[in-house]
Amino acid sequence: MITIKNMTKWRHIGTLLSCVVMLISIFTLATKGLNYGLDFTGGMISEVRLDKTLTAKEIQSHLETALNQPVSVVEAGDPGQWVLRYAAPETLSAQPEIKTLLNGFSDNVEMLNVSLVGPQVGQELAEQGGLAVLITLLVILGYLSMRFEWRLASGALLALVHDVVLLLGFFSFTGMEFNLTVLAALLAVLGYSLNDSIIISDRIRELLKANVSLPIAELNNRAIVSTLSRTLITSGTTLISVGSLWLLGGEPLYGFSITMFIGIVAGTWSTMTVATIIPELTHLGPQHYAPAPAPVSDTP
Repeated sequence: MITIKNMTKWRHIGTLLSCVVMLISIFTLATKGLNYGLDFTGGMISEVRLDKTLTAKEIQSHLETALNQPVSVVEAGDPGQWVLRYAAPETLSAQPEIKTLLNGFSDNVEMLNVSLVGPQVGQELAEQGGLAVLITLLVILGYLSMRFEWRLASGALLALVHDVVLLLGFFSFTGMEFNLTVLAALLAVLGYSLNDSIIISDRIRELLKANVSLPIAELNNRAIVSTLSRTLITSGTTLISVGSLWLLGGEPLYGFSITMFIGIVAGTWSTMTVATIIPELTHLGPQHYAPAPAPVSDTP
């Protein structure tokens, strides 16, 4: 059973486990990379109108069998109207037209729009997405530096890096498609994890000022215990909503929901382990929050 007395041991074990997972994630990313979706690699986008009785799963299964490649099928809004995304062939003549493939599958086939997204556009989106994550981390670093002493700020920032690396490693290891929807969820996870880190850091700072004689390890344990119920309730209710999206949202929201689900769990975990271990290793103490001494005047 985890109590306030043995919390330090569990925090250290959790931090060690997080470090191992981060190393595995970095190795997987370096050797395998990410399976970028059509948002980043480019491809064909076709908007069609089919029989209203057809479902997204039926259309996707039929086209994936005919094209021998993954196909994204998203409802466009009106019943029977769909947006199809699939990789472009090396030469347009090497692949049959979508209308030809759908003629025997649907009684009504109407092509509304067909466009080609080139790899240069996809590369630009990938660069902009990476830049967005980098800028987000830099802005967060600036905010944490102003609000907290650098030891607390470093712990919160490392917890955010942990969450990002873990999620990227998960997508690299599983080979799941990494697209703009997943990138949006990744940015949302950063904000969620930051909120948890700020709450625990604020609590540590308050306890430092109120208990100047206690060691930082004991203060970390007390901070976690005092915020644990709030953290579990907040994370639990959010996980219920994200889990509903995961189960009922269908294929278009699958990547978003699984990213949010894993990110919330990882963010809660890293807040209680990684974010608290850095202040402990750097020997954060009440003296670091003591007011600066007033300057001594030389005037008699």
